[in-house]
Amino acid sequence: MPAVPESLSGNQIRDKFLNFYAARGHQILPSASLVPEDPTVLLTIAGMLPFKPIFLGQRTPEFPRATTSQKCIRTNDIENVGRTARHHTFFEMLGNFSFGDYFKEQAIAYAWELSTEVYGLPSDRIVVSVFREDDEAFNIWRDQIGIPPHRIKRMDEADNFWASGPTGPCGPCSELYYDFHPELGDDNLDLEDDSRFIEFYNLVFMQYNRDAEGNLTPLAKKNIDTGLGLERMAQILQKVPNNYETDLIFPILKKAADIAGIDYATADEKTKVSLKVIGDHSRAVVQMIADGITASNIGRGYILRRLIRRVVRHGRLIGIQGVFTPEVAEAAIALGEGAYPNLRDREASLKAELQREETRFLETLERGEKLLAELMEKNPKEIPGRDAFVLYDTYGFPLELTQEIVEERGMTVELPGFEAAMEEQRVRSQAAHETIDLTVQGSLDKLAEHIQGTEFLGYSEPVTTSEVTVILMGGNSVESATSGDRVQIVLDKTPFYAESGGQIGDRGFLSGQDSLVRIEEVKKESDFFVHFGRIERGSIAVGDRITAQIDRACRRRAQANHTATHLLQAALKLLVDEGISQAGSLVDFDRLRFDFNCPRALTPEELKQVEDRVNTWIAEAHQAQVETMGLTEAKAKGAVAMFGEKYADEVRVIDFPGVSMELCGGTHVSNTAEIGAFKIVSESGVASGVRRIEAVAGPAILDYLEVRDRVVRELSDRFKVKPEEICDRIESIQGELKSTQKQLEAIKSELAIVKSEQLLTDAESIGEFKLIVANLGEVDAESLKTAAERLLQKLGNGAVVLGSVPSPDKVSLVAAFSKEVNAKGLQAGKFIGAIAKICGGGGGGRPNLAQAGGREPNQLKQALETAKTQLKDGLK
Repeated sequence: MPAVPESLSGNQIRDKFLNFYAARGHQILPSASLVPEDPTVLLTIAGMLPFKPIFLGQRTPEFPRATTSQKCIRTNDIENVGRTARHHTFFEMLGNFSFGDYFKEQAIAYAWELSTEVYGLPSDRIVVSVFREDDEAFNIWRDQIGIPPHRIKRMDEADNFWASGPTGPCGPCSELYYDFHPELGDDNLDLEDDSRFIEFYNLVFMQYNRDAEGNLTPLAKKNIDTGLGLERMAQILQKVPNNYETDLIFPILKKAADIAGIDYATADEKTKVSLKVIGDHSRAVVQMIADGITASNIGRGYILRRLIRRVVRHGRLIGIQGVFTPEVAEAAIALGEGAYPNLRDREASLKAELQREETRFLETLERGEKLLAELMEKNPKEIPGRDAFVLYDTYGFPLELTQEIVEERGMTVELPGFEAAMEEQRVRSQAAHETIDLTVQGSLDKLAEHIQGTEFLGYSEPVTTSEVTVILMGGNSVESATSGDRVQIVLDKTPFYAESGGQIGDRGFLSGQDSLVRIEEVKKESDFFVHFGRIERGSIAVGDRITAQIDRACRRRAQANHTATHLLQAALKLLVDEGISQAGSLVDFDRLRFDFNCPRALTPEELKQVEDRVNTWIAEAHQAQVETMGLTEAKAKGAVAMFGEKYADEVRVIDFPGVSMELCGGTHVSNTAEIGAFKIVSESGVASGVRRIEAVAGPAILDYLEVRDRVVRELSDRFKVKPEEICDRIESIQGELKSTQKQLEAIKSELAIVKSEQLLTDAESIGEFKLIVANLGEVDAESLKTAAERLLQKLGNGAVVLGSVPSPDKVSLVAAFSKEVNAKGLQAGKFIGAIAKICGGGGGGRPNLAQAGGREPNQLKQALETAKTQLKDGLK
């Protein structure tokens, strides 16, 4: 038996795995993006995820065997990262896959040969598990591989049975475990003991289909799906106590330790945990950003922001001051660029994104930490949920970060209150979110074995004769539908473009001899084009031959806007920054939207130059050249690809020579002159480092100009001026309004003073001091301050505390103390800040004059009573 190699690097482990399976007929495929095609998950969470449509029967495999090293992200166990030996957010899953080719016997033989002969693991250190009912796998391990029966453990469904969901393909698993302590003997082996055993290879035998009643029937084509954890194998072969000290991660820890001036070897356990978190999360964030994810407060962007902020916070915990994530990211890029070249390709924008996010977080972190410390002092057992939401909403603290901090003090966060506050203020941008009808998708999953995918003919044929293969109503498959029914229809072939690549799906009609279906939208679910519509006349049934016809006017509008989007990107790269890359887009019938990575807003001059350049290209009448070619060839020719997008080996290239060349499956004009004109409507920021341009092109410009013309005419009529004089008139009105507001503020201030001076007769005497505490109603903060200063002047030796409610959700407070009051140990800033907390706020200022505010007007009465009591006690 070969000995364990002296040392194999992480890269060597990866290469040996891929080369082993390539030599056995497996096609080496590149890792898929962390942004998955599967709409049910936010991130790629498993090595098999890119092949899920094949396992579900929705896609025909290009190769019978494949092998990959797939990058994955999981955050469900994020609290264990750095605390256990092998939990990660980012990890690489080495996999070998068989699509109806070999099965259990060969998969087990391969796994054993790889483990013992290639990686050199001693056979007496490997224990395997099988599903409790899988006698076939048990017998292969025992009789063909030669593992003693007592080292083959039968385990329950929770551990050793894989399923894609409640229904569909599924099957038993067999797992390989490495034994760190064989000297403990083979009696009562407990594979749950992770101090002794580590699972490093999982073999899934996909052999059944499970129906809605839970019945299992054998699949006609049985599949193999495996996963070997790269980090875990590195720990085993490099003989280190945990995954973090392998060469895949440790250099990042070392870089963070050097920045902090720490020696990892002699650091205490708490410091090591922070360094491990930084190492793990840094790998995750550089891969996510490289795949086109940007930080935000929703979806994938929220996960990225949360990970970056955990890195920053743990950096602070070990003493790092200032921005450091770009420097740590360099270590992560250097480690990963060999397997993932896009890390180095996107180095500049990647580091810029980290710099922006860290700088933004540092600006609020100190204030947030101070507020959280005050909250923990005020609420020693549980932080109110609404306070936790303020930390999230105002100071950028993810809930999980707040929980992590308070748990270190043995406290909790009141979750119902947080969720209620989140729901009340939830504002989510849905424009860039693709709506997925999972009911429709689930129904198609069940039918996938019985029907073929849809053939798309719409690039050249606006009308086709097609056969109805599926009709869905309410997510259920039906044989026919009649007038008035809302349906989803799948055809064997279609001219309708399905929503994808940012372009909206076509509209049009399906017509039969006596039937008419209006198609309102088209979506693609795996290989099926789903036509959503309403039957306006007659009936339609599965098997009917119908005429499918797109709305050509809508198609022309979409084509104009889509080509204009390509020209826009080319102009931005040419005139603003060559490094600009697409971060999302929308091509509709009446508008276009283009999101792009850029750290700053564009100037009006730049926007004008971009718009002029696009219109120049339109007027120059550039002819489109559309060609299908290999992905490598397309990139070599300079075709622009969208970061994070997954492309097939054969791609469609849209080329307007000398202007723009992009990989794109959308529909386009044949000549730029067909667009007619292009107009930028707006430019704005949508996320950190991401800008958005909204524009119109082609026929949609007439609609846009019509609206603008109507508005101008209405304003001209109302102001009784010519259109060209409207701006001057508005400026004049604004000047008048500003003057009126100043007069109003002066009047308010005078009224506040008059009202407050009536309080002088009610001033209380506390020994040598005079005291006024009162509510002035709806007085604004500035007038309240003026009133307090005037009252104190007239009191002389004393203290004035005034409150008001200038708006329904706002409290204003002010304190004015004489020098004699200060001499008694009372300072206005500290005093009014503490009082404001009663109203859900805070504030402060100088010892003699200070202002504060709050969010709970119903607590003002209590706050003023407390102020009066404390002043009386302090002035005695």
